[in-house]
Amino acid sequence: MSTRRRDRRNPGGPTPTAPRPAATTAATSRSHHPLFSTPLLPLALFALAAIVLLLIMYRGGKTGLPEATSLALSVYERGLVKPNVAFQEILAENSRFSENRSRRHFPNPVLAYITPWNSRGYEKAKLFSSRLTHLSPVWYELKSEGKRLVLEGRHNADREWISKIRTSGNSLVLPRVVLEAFPVDLLLKKKWSKAIDIIIKECKDMGYDGIVLESWSRWAAYGILHDPDMRNMGLDFIKELGKALHSLTSVESDNHPLELIYVIPAPRSQKLDEYDFGPQDLQQLCDAVDGFSLMTYDFSGPQSPGPNAPLSWIRSSLSMLLGDTNTGAHSHAHKILLGLNFYGNDFLVSEGSGGGAITGTDYISLLEKHRPVIRWDNTSGEHFFIYSHNNARHGVFYPSLLSLSMRLDEARVWGAGLSIWEIGQGLDYFFDLL
Repeated sequence: MSTRRRDRRNPGGPTPTAPRPAATTAATSRSHHPLFSTPLLPLALFALAAIVLLLIMYRGGKTGLPEATSLALSVYERGLVKPNVAFQEILAENSRFSENRSRRHFPNPVLAYITPWNSRGYEKAKLFSSRLTHLSPVWYELKSEGKRLVLEGRHNADREWISKIRTSGNSLVLPRVVLEAFPVDLLLKKKWSKAIDIIIKECKDMGYDGIVLESWSRWAAYGILHDPDMRNMGLDFIKELGKALHSLTSVESDNHPLELIYVIPAPRSQKLDEYDFGPQDLQQLCDAVDGFSLMTYDFSGPQSPGPNAPLSWIRSSLSMLLGDTNTGAHSHAHKILLGLNFYGNDFLVSEGSGGGAITGTDYISLLEKHRPVIRWDNTSGEHFFIYSHNNARHGVFYPSLLSLSMRLDEARVWGAGLSIWEIGQGLDYFFDLL
């Protein structure tokens, strides 16, 4: 996962409600209307009272009853998933979501990352836990400290939040652990048994349902993946960790075996490089790993501004890992968790390079300030807009309901799940798609 998105915030706000209709009165015409003649007056008053009571029950009034008009329809029912979108519509609708949060539209596993530097993600995890099968708070790092291995991050763990998650839904809690330890220390010196013991102990002490492990990008940075022996040692370590986790069960989740989800980068080109995670690696780990969090985002950067995750790149990444969908070779597709970004990017596009990641809050602010024309790029399957500031042109690429919906459809075609980085950075109505 990209750790450079640490200081991000997301929009929030109350769900808008429909205005109450103006009150009407018949006092001025009461003496002239036949209903108010003396013989019929008690009956008329009774009928009027019944009508008023029904209106109060329907509108909610001040009685504390649910307000029927506030039961927002989903984004599908409101007709918001479309290529032609105006900024006014996003501003008006982004904080409204269906109040029927128990119904899932996407049937496969959904892993959602939460970061301790973005409290909004914790709240969204509780609110939409019924649509999220796995929650991964980004809490831990396994590091080298002299000759010792130490697990840092317990101070991030929020037991109260975990307890609320347990009571509000069935989401499994698997914190992310990043292997920062020097590979030579961890793998060559056979310290992996110590590393596994440390991770297992933390799962037992904290009552986790397993972990999400990230190491591949670190190993690539250290240059060990070019060495076949070191690469195989790394794969063996992951397999041993998976075996150890599967041997235990979660008391909190109906004695479900502890799970291991492994983070893998998406290939950057049409040909696999030595440091890429490929189909042979997938084949080796598939029995030991319960899911692979595929990072299909960050396709573009400040040096080459463009879409966050072009649909063609997503498809080619899946094809290189799994084979052609028509051949039946993608038997492991159900273990792939297709990466979705809930953040966007604001790039300089007129001169030089610059810019970077933005959250939903940033996006809404840009819409309010610049009131742009939002365009649909059919090639990448993403919305974007251009604005000018201080004589420089910017290109903003941020997820939309349609872009996310198309990626969910792609995951369905393959039979894959989802992994979202990260839910605190998205807009509220995104959750209607899940």
